[in-house]
Amino acid sequence: MDMERIVGRLTEEFATKREYVENVITMLDEGATVPFISRYRKEMHGDMDVRSFSERYEYMKNLEARKDTVIASIEEQGAMTDELRAKIGEATLLTQVEDLYLPFKPKKKTRASIAKARGLEPLADLLLSKETKPAETLAADFLNDEVPDAAAALQGASDIIAERISENADVRSAVRDLTFETGTVSSVRSTEEETVYDNYYDFHTSPKKIQGHQCLAINRAEKEGALKVKLEVDDGRILDRIGRMTLPKKSAYREILEAAAEDSYDRLIKPSIERDIRSALTETAEDGAIHNFKLNLRALLMQAIVPGKVIMGLDPGFAHGCKIGIIDAESKVLTTDVVYLHQKDRMTNRIKQLCDKYKVDCIAIGNGTASRESEEAVAGLGVDYVIVSEAGASVYSVSKLAEQEFPDYDTNVRSAISIARRLQDPLAELVKIDPKSIGVGQYQHDINQKKLTEALDGVVEDCVNAVGVNVNTSSAALLEHISGLNATTAKNIVQYRTENGAFRSRKQLLKVPRLGAKAYEQCAGFLRVSGGDTILDNTGIHPESYEAAEKLLGMLGYTLDDVANERLGDFKERAKKFSVREITETCGAGKETMIDIGKELCKPGRDMRESMPAPVFKRGIMGIDDLEEGMVLDGTVRNVIDFGAFVDIGVHQDGLVHISEIANKFIKHPSEVLTIGQTVKVKIIKLDKVKKRISLSIKQAK
Repeated sequence: MDMERIVGRLTEEFATKREYVENVITMLDEGATVPFISRYRKEMHGDMDVRSFSERYEYMKNLEARKDTVIASIEEQGAMTDELRAKIGEATLLTQVEDLYLPFKPKKKTRASIAKARGLEPLADLLLSKETKPAETLAADFLNDEVPDAAAALQGASDIIAERISENADVRSAVRDLTFETGTVSSVRSTEEETVYDNYYDFHTSPKKIQGHQCLAINRAEKEGALKVKLEVDDGRILDRIGRMTLPKKSAYREILEAAAEDSYDRLIKPSIERDIRSALTETAEDGAIHNFKLNLRALLMQAIVPGKVIMGLDPGFAHGCKIGIIDAESKVLTTDVVYLHQKDRMTNRIKQLCDKYKVDCIAIGNGTASRESEEAVAGLGVDYVIVSEAGASVYSVSKLAEQEFPDYDTNVRSAISIARRLQDPLAELVKIDPKSIGVGQYQHDINQKKLTEALDGVVEDCVNAVGVNVNTSSAALLEHISGLNATTAKNIVQYRTENGAFRSRKQLLKVPRLGAKAYEQCAGFLRVSGGDTILDNTGIHPESYEAAEKLLGMLGYTLDDVANERLGDFKERAKKFSVREITETCGAGKETMIDIGKELCKPGRDMRESMPAPVFKRGIMGIDDLEEGMVLDGTVRNVIDFGAFVDIGVHQDGLVHISEIANKFIKHPSEVLTIGQTVKVKIIKLDKVKKRISLSIKQAK
């Protein structure tokens, strides 16, 4: 593996110092996590996007490993040349490597290989040379039991020429580029049955212009048999290019060679290039969908918390009733119950009794089946309520984790508890659910599942570590996402605190079985100890920097007691009296580390999500029949997709804001302006009460 090449390319791509690239590679290879490097090694990476770097580094390692395999195979065949080795080394895409390897790749029996076995390769060479004898005369020298006549000989030679052309890396690259630049992706209806793909019954667009959601929709429709999809191109133009690249300008066998080139294109190159391009388009579309999914998931996980409140979770349902789960301010279950919509008065009275008895501050109602009817039952109680996405709650309720957490509760009641908890602390609850089940993306089942899972796991890891967790109250499911921990060490932490009482300091973590020095280094800064022996254990300051933190406090005339009691009001003013150099030299830490230490000292124990917009609570109710075109309403963004965003305006159906109605300026993607959980003002511009479709505009509401 050529690490020199990897370092050089990453340095160029990330427009950073070579030193930073080498540092991050070393740390990753030694087992350091992305969150740890990002947060606690800033001087070593220059504020780099370590997550993106890590993903790109992994791709490059895989690419270099494939190059090594290809080079070894070609060398084993005795066919390696300096020029070929250089081309393989310079390749930046896996497609380029595979194109170069194609002529040497072990193959099953082909028409060309059969012709070679019959001794016809010299005839192919003659046809491509400056020879002028009649083709039949040339062919006569190659007849045998398996090649009975000149026609068979010339056909075999043509098959060899066709395969040579198809294996020419420059030809494949040129055809691929021409097809991509000038071709047309088209789809037509292939069934008489009504489908949801009517937008694509007569669809035509350039490969370079097709949008990600269009590509994924077409792929799904084709798979379901609803559409026939083609990649059309001007074949004559491509054949002309192939001829100019591979055939002699003047030849006595021009007709034979052109026929071989046409066969090469039709039979070998075109189908392969079409697969390549459609695969590349799909991969690009998947990457876009995954990127969008990541943005939405991050916004969902980082929504504001609702701390210090008693919350009732209500999981609506007709057949099995509406399940109730009430949790206290510490997320512990106070009681559960089931009420029924067909007994509406009794249901309302029971909910009121429970609210009064347990002093419920707010109600979280799942947005699934019967949510509107459930909303009607609580709207007049005078208790704040909010509609919460219940996506994934049913998945969680039947999981092994739910069984371990709530062995004595019915699966239906577990989902009500989950709904209450996801309002109280979205991150802590949603990490228990497979991100793909949360419902904040598009075409998640059509995307490369391994790639999607890895990407979403990275988002969860980044979010959990960005917030940090209370080591004395967090579940094992949450702890296992902390840098340096895994399922085993997370369970061991929970077991240790159960057997020995609450942790008093971060150092106690070293007593947890299987949590060694390396894991402690990676996890300590992200675990908070509230009410412990030192206030520093309840901050994002890493234990390795405690000495630097205390020296900084001393320079500025503060004590740890001042930090604990939040008496650092003039911190910035005092810090300005010293130069950056004085602070870093006195405290023995770099500039970025000292900046982070200062921020943490000023807000010990604070949750960064407290400053985010709180959920919009309601007390009244509105249905789609109450809506009219032209109304301006407050809404909450529920999902951001390629062509717009779905917004909750307080009725059972979310409205769609098309990308063209989001902003008065051009935007490439809705995520440039909107995030999940964001409160927006919208205007109803089109309303279909029969089909229950609501079209909204943000820009017209301003």
